[in-house]
Amino acid sequence: MLSLFRLMAIKDEYEVARLHTDPAFEAKIAALFDGDWSLRFQLAPPGLARVDSRTGRPRKIAFGPWILPVFRLLARVRRIRGTWLDPFGRTAERRMERALLAGYERLLDEIVQRLGPGNAQTAIELAAVPQQMRGFGLVKDANVKAAQERQALLLARFRGEPASAPVELSRPRQPVGTPG
Repeated sequence: MLSLFRLMAIKDEYEVARLHTDPAFEAKIAALFDGDWSLRFQLAPPGLARVDSRTGRPRKIAFGPWILPVFRLLARVRRIRGTWLDPFGRTAERRMERALLAGYERLLDEIVQRLGPGNAQTAIELAAVPQQMRGFGLVKDANVKAAQERQALLLARFRGEPASAPVELSRPRQPVGTPG
């Protein structure tokens, strides 16, 4: 269940905005600091952040408290997440996250179909693989790639197949026992 939750509970731009505009967030900061203080947010928004030539990662940009009204707007319109109106839904990262969830749902279907006493431990390991898919951007990409490599090996073992052929986990598969 934890793996499925992690794949479903995406911390996207809307969620970041909601968390930063939560009154509890500002109250917690106010309790930590005395005197005159202001917030500065280090963000790498898609389409605005330049890529650092040395690291290959997007450079973060500092935003002052003036960004809070933008966050409030994003938090209010989070219902557009996943619809054709969602400007962030077309990014490669969001498409990957949706593909990972769909692939995991198919994997769970296969585990249910093929589960037996001889592969139960491997099934448990397979079901836990998405917990390795953490981070954002390039960090997440690297973690997903490593997790998919592990998942391919475990899936071959679960199916009783040789582990030599890599498996593309984001492509659609027919559920076990269906024509097609």
